[in-house]
Amino acid sequence: MKWVTRRRVRVDRVACPWLIRKFIYPQAEFIFVPPEEVLAVAQREGAISFDAPGARYTHRGGLCTFEVLAEEYGLREPGLAALARVVHGADIAGEEDATPQSAGLKAIAEGFSLLHDDDHQILAL
Repeated sequence: MKWVTRRRVRVDRVACPWLIRKFIYPQAEFIFVPPEEVLAVAQREGAISFDAPGARYTHRGGLCTFEVLAEEYGLREPGLAALARVVHGADIAGEEDATPQSAGLKAIAEGFSLLHDDDHQILAL
């Protein structure tokens, strides 16, 4: 199962691959491309698009993509709703105070993206 999103991952695009591999499809492969190529690459590769304009899974109704994926796949594991709130606060502008941890997650995710150019390396970190 291939998934495609925008390159230069940050909060939601780091959290979503973790969620996908942990709870949806452990062998998921991720492709990172320029924003304007996400939908075309998804179609060409038979991949599932996420966290990009027009993507199958993206922000909806005030939810970040992580929350949308958890809802769509019916994920109810203990602690996941709390983690989704942390990701939401870190990813949605103006919501940084959603949880005490959100600002820290945002800083870490943005810091990794400043230190590394390779999105797969950022996911590993």
